[in-house]
Amino acid sequence: MILNHVWVAFILLGFGAALVQLALGDVGVFGRVMAGIFDTAKTGFDISLGLVGVMSLWLGVMRIGEQAGVIQLFARALAPFFDRLFPGVPRGHPAAGSMVMNFSANMLGLDNAATPLGLKAMRELQALNPRKDTASDAMVTFLVLNTAGITLIPTSVIALRQAIAVEQGFTSFNGADIFLPTLLATFISFTAGLVAVAAWQRINLLCAPVLLFFAGFMGLTGALYAWLSTYPPARMAELVGLLGSGAMVSVIALFVAAGAWRRINVYECFVEGAREGFDVAVRIIPYLIAMLVAISIFRTTGGMDALIRLIAAAVAALGLDTRFVPALPVGLMKTLSGSGARGLMVDVLKTYGVNSFEGRLASIIQGSTETTFYVLAVYFGSVDIRKTRHALACGLIADAVGLVGAIAVGYAFYR
Repeated sequence: MILNHVWVAFILLGFGAALVQLALGDVGVFGRVMAGIFDTAKTGFDISLGLVGVMSLWLGVMRIGEQAGVIQLFARALAPFFDRLFPGVPRGHPAAGSMVMNFSANMLGLDNAATPLGLKAMRELQALNPRKDTASDAMVTFLVLNTAGITLIPTSVIALRQAIAVEQGFTSFNGADIFLPTLLATFISFTAGLVAVAAWQRINLLCAPVLLFFAGFMGLTGALYAWLSTYPPARMAELVGLLGSGAMVSVIALFVAAGAWRRINVYECFVEGAREGFDVAVRIIPYLIAMLVAISIFRTTGGMDALIRLIAAAVAALGLDTRFVPALPVGLMKTLSGSGARGLMVDVLKTYGVNSFEGRLASIIQGSTETTFYVLAVYFGSVDIRKTRHALACGLIADAVGLVGAIAVGYAFYR
């Protein structure tokens, strides 16, 4: 129901803004709106079509992992932690393993791998859901933690910064210098999402498994940063990319090796799982197009720009520093569109420079926030969930706290 209200609000607010612009003499406003609608409808289809190959790949790999028993081992290793957060998921259920794999891919900044793994987890959670049109507690928790998930290595952001630095003439630029600030910002977002869901669902977080998870995560990230910081910038960026891609290729090799060792027909198993990729990708098309079109109308008619100006005016009226405002659209857009936020980040990097405060802050925000509306549309759409309950509210709380946290971390490191 909440997505219905949001969808209607985007369209009607955009239409109202277009009427105001028309009254002020902008006769081309509706032409731009229509062009944006058609472009985003095509984009939604292209995204879904592009997911077919990736979905087929990872669903095939996951089927091998399930048959070989590796997924179940991952799930058992994290069972005490997951039992606290997902009490409705039986211990050893395939959904737990899929969620572990999805969180791992997100932590490594591998969006192409995380999405199909997350969709598979959502389908397995739907199998446990007694009300097929309403999101269960476990589905809401999984989605919120997915949108606010910890990003250990913002691989794509680092690559973009490195490429733009070359264009701007920096010969020894360290594109990975936002690694630790991004990690801290995304940890803030994850914690906010977890606390919001726990408060809503009355989950006790003050227990040994959860506290050990947080302590272990902080110890791991501290050790990783201490190791990477010993290398020169170019080598550090290279190792960051190697760590992410190498981890996922190693997972594929592990699954295949385990399947062969257990005398499974690995090839047929992969093909069987890959067949599901097309069906899932096609199922999300209407949900994704619906959300992208509404966002396009709101953005094309200036709704996002007006919101930014309002925030900037409020900040200035309070006498606070406004240096962060140029990077703010990245965070607000990221909630709506990942590609749109990426474009805004690139614009900030090119306008202010990759080594500027604004450029670094935009990179931190891009690397530590998630596309909440996109994830809701795709994940819930893949299993025909229409009543999302408190998923959007908790996701937006995580987004808001994460955005403020990213700005605070940016000032702490670079101002």
